Amino acid sequence: MDRDNYAISEYPDTASIIAQLDELIKQPIHTIKPEALRSYEQEYYEKKCAKSKAMIGEAVDVIPGGVQHNLAFNHPFPLVFTKAEGAYLYDIDGNQYYDFLQAGGPTVLGSNPPAVRSKVIDLLNDCGPSTGLFHEYEYKLAKKIADHVETVEMFRMLGSGTEACMAAIRVARLATKKKYVLKMGGAYHGWSDQLAYGIRIPGSKWTQAHGVPRHMFKYTQEFFPGDLIDLERKLRFNQLRGGTAAVLIEPVGPESGTRPLDKEFNKGVEALCRKYGALLIFDEVVTAFRIGMAGAQGYFGVSPDLTVFGKVIAGGYPGAGGLGGKRAYMKYLSAGLQSGEKHKKALVGGTMAANPLSCVAGYYMLEELDRTNAVQRAGKIGDVLTAGLKALIAKHKLPFVAFNQGSICHLETVGTLHYAIDWSKPWRIPGVLKATSERKKEMEHMGAAYMAEGIVTLAGSRLYTSAAYTDEMIDDVLVRFDRVFRHVAVNV
Repeated sequence: MDRDNYAISEYPDTASIIAQLDELIKQPIHTIKPEALRSYEQEYYEKKCAKSKAMIGEAVDVIPGGVQHNLAFNHPFPLVFTKAEGAYLYDIDGNQYYDFLQAGGPTVLGSNPPAVRSKVIDLLNDCGPSTGLFHEYEYKLAKKIADHVETVEMFRMLGSGTEACMAAIRVARLATKKKYVLKMGGAYHGWSDQLAYGIRIPGSKWTQAHGVPRHMFKYTQEFFPGDLIDLERKLRFNQLRGGTAAVLIEPVGPESGTRPLDKEFNKGVEALCRKYGALLIFDEVVTAFRIGMAGAQGYFGVSPDLTVFGKVIAGGYPGAGGLGGKRAYMKYLSAGLQSGEKHKKALVGGTMAANPLSCVAGYYMLEELDRTNAVQRAGKIGDVLTAGLKALIAKHKLPFVAFNQGSICHLETVGTLHYAIDWSKPWRIPGVLKATSERKKEMEHMGAAYMAEGIVTLAGSRLYTSAAYTDEMIDDVLVRFDRVFRHVAVNV
């Protein structure tokens, strides 16, 4: 592996990080002082975000909760963003922010890159966003992905990462003629019925899947992240009941590596999949073209059978998902010309999948990533940001944990997602649920403080860097984090 081709300059010491996170959730909650939070609410949100407050006040009458996306919520009220440019976001009141949400991860070049935008405008002038028929960039995008990711011999565009995960397990069941799917506990693979299991917190099973009948999870199971013994135990047990169709994982760990995995773990999972005849599915919605142009699988030296792609496939534009993989399995998604071999086809659809706009945007986003070495540049910025956060944590003597996997940066202040539910000790479950609820609230308060200082994060605990950042920008960002950390104390 050529380290220079990837965003990760040095793989994190996962044992040390896990030990720090274990210690973090034993500590009392450290969060923004109530008087500092009130000051941010009054001096920033009330005075400088009046238009956002007014619009959300009207939106709540016609949109449940006032926003359309879970990531858009912010304490004390969501802000309305009207412009995205490079490393910056701007709200309706004209306030400028550093963008570390990056639309949930796909914009490795930075927001709204001109090189991609110009091609999209040309496409709209010539063709419009959708015809329902084949467009040349469907082929060009699929070829581009296959050229970069070795295991992707064929690629099928879909509408979202959720749809791609759904398609992956349907393909796996057709290919193996088995039913069980094993996913990593705590990992999020979209919100489809069967995969809304064991999300956010390992061991949560069906408890986070409100509105989904429990019988939908008859063939879905979870294993503890990083635990090959637990995975093999469940694979072996499933052999007695017809076998496992697929093992589905996020290669850097659940929730984009919030609980990081040992570097050799993925190879261990691959070996177990081969031993027990299960397909290995990599969910690279976040990691593909952020860890490297060859994906996280290239970095780890693993050969998954199927790979799920998400938002980056459309360059941050709508229509953002797809499934790639080995020809022997992708044949179950054939929609046009047939090879002569008769086999059942997986039920997939999507009128707007592979629309010209999405394919053009995705193609030129990948072109620019490759041409500018954006993946490596974003990773180096992630290293600088994380080193700075660690220094601030030490300066203020806080129990916080900062680490990164290239341009995926984590700032854990309360460790909400580090909890796990142990069903062999049911008397502890209420305590875990209470603790995670309390810590999630304080995570939102910390996120509100960051936002008031002009820093947009993902849920106050994750930051995606992009190639649009400079070292000077990060210096300014760290000054802003420093101002927040000055106001942190033990929650009483």
